[in-house]
Amino acid sequence: MKKIIIYQVLPRLFGNDNRTQQPNGTIQTNGCGKMSDFTPRALEQIKGLGATHIWYTGIIEHATQTDNSLYGIRGDEPAIVKGLAGSPYAIKDYYDIDPDISTSIPARMKEFEALVKRTHETGLDVIIDFVPNHVSRLYHSDVCPEGTTDLGAEDNQSQAFSAQNNFYYIPGQQLSIDGVDLGNYREFPAKATGNNQFTSHPNRNDWYETVKLNYGVDYVGGTGLHFNPIPRTWKQMLHILLYWAEKGIDGFRCDMAEMVPVEFWRWAITQVKAVYPNILFIAEVYNPNEYHNYLEQGHFDYLYDKVGMYDCLRAVTQGYMQASDITSRWQVVNDIRDHMLYFLENHDEQRLASDFFAGDGECGKAPLLVAATMGTNPFMLYFGQELGERGMDAEGFSGRDGRTTIFDYWMVDSVRRWRNRNRFDNRQLTPSEVSLQQFYSRVLNLCNGEPVIREGEMYDLMYANLRNPQFNPGKQFSFVRRLGKTIVLVVANFDNRDVEVGINIPQHLFEYYELNEASNILAEELLASCPFHISFNSKEPTQLLVPAHSGRLLKFTL
Repeated sequence: MKKIIIYQVLPRLFGNDNRTQQPNGTIQTNGCGKMSDFTPRALEQIKGLGATHIWYTGIIEHATQTDNSLYGIRGDEPAIVKGLAGSPYAIKDYYDIDPDISTSIPARMKEFEALVKRTHETGLDVIIDFVPNHVSRLYHSDVCPEGTTDLGAEDNQSQAFSAQNNFYYIPGQQLSIDGVDLGNYREFPAKATGNNQFTSHPNRNDWYETVKLNYGVDYVGGTGLHFNPIPRTWKQMLHILLYWAEKGIDGFRCDMAEMVPVEFWRWAITQVKAVYPNILFIAEVYNPNEYHNYLEQGHFDYLYDKVGMYDCLRAVTQGYMQASDITSRWQVVNDIRDHMLYFLENHDEQRLASDFFAGDGECGKAPLLVAATMGTNPFMLYFGQELGERGMDAEGFSGRDGRTTIFDYWMVDSVRRWRNRNRFDNRQLTPSEVSLQQFYSRVLNLCNGEPVIREGEMYDLMYANLRNPQFNPGKQFSFVRRLGKTIVLVVANFDNRDVEVGINIPQHLFEYYELNEASNILAEELLASCPFHISFNSKEPTQLLVPAHSGRLLKFTL
């Protein structure tokens, strides 16, 4: 058994050393990272952070404003591409590798296969995106396998909805996008847009660069379900999943999975796992009312915990919620908590150290302790987060929004300096960046290095400390992990100052786990590998000094 720690990374950005970085710059001006930048040394460094899996984001070919026609790749219309590099979620060819991240474009698939091999040799598992809900408006596969049909090639475009169409249409109407000049681009009849806009005139805030895929749900005529006979889109998507699974990958992160009917997922995942039983399916689902449905009926392994744990930890870090509110967030999904993926950053969210979130990477230590050590469920780290990457560049299409761009050719400076041309010697990092990275590495390696954190039970101590005068439930959160007679006491301090706390340990804990109480025991501080003498009983509070924006992990045996 292992606790899954996912390192999410965009190859386009990870290996880019070009320091020109002109806003809205071309690939020639700003450069672009490659799959080959993930050398054995680079992968060992990522593994050394505590990662068990690496999610290569933006692997599959997507729409771009870069001309690759010399390599037999059909061009895209700039007016319907977001940014010069384009969004990794406007898939242009489900069967191909994005040419930007290859050293030799004609050998791009061989380079990906070599990347998978290198990653496995390092001991890391490979996750890639599966984007099932929408594709680029000019989707076209240049390398589709023999016997496959391009999406939309056999559609009846005179029908707004047909269960055997790949797309939804607005018959008799031409596409126009409010606030976007389409130039020479013409789409007639217009297709429905990826974020369920069944209109010929979406606006610039919609996913206008994409079109919605049709899985047999009649959104136009009253949301009737037409799943028998099996829609053509289902069969094509299953073929794509099996195509990538055969490449040796270990999991799919399924983009906007809740916008695709759960019936498809049950049908498809069952068939994929019949051939590849260990492959993981991770769903991006934001509606808590659908969590059980996508796990139990859809057969997903893990779901994003965005609207629950992420939103809560962000608000606690920013001071908008009480630390004690974390309890209700895990309790509401307690029966499925092992299947909830925790994170503090990803490509959609603002960087923790950005001015829009916490303003300083140090503020991420306390929420990291909670998210990474509270349960056996997976945790995901976004590349650069461990360095306090701020995401405050104005890259181009993305703008200065506290996010690392997914639309532009760019360089992430903290990551560039950490890589130091694949030397990874930390010489170009600041002392604070080195310290923060070491903290992340320590915590994430403990997730699998300490059996009690990897597989132990969790006991929330907050109910015994809500009215404790020696403990501030607005700024501190505490719980216990237990395996046999081994205990790890976790205290996270969201305050900006060191605090002396006295933690009440309820008698119920000792009765429930059949443990002895202790007045003076020697505990190991796992974050610093130093000894602590503490009491751990129901008669007196456990006294601790907890550093600002950080916490304690105390391990002992009763």
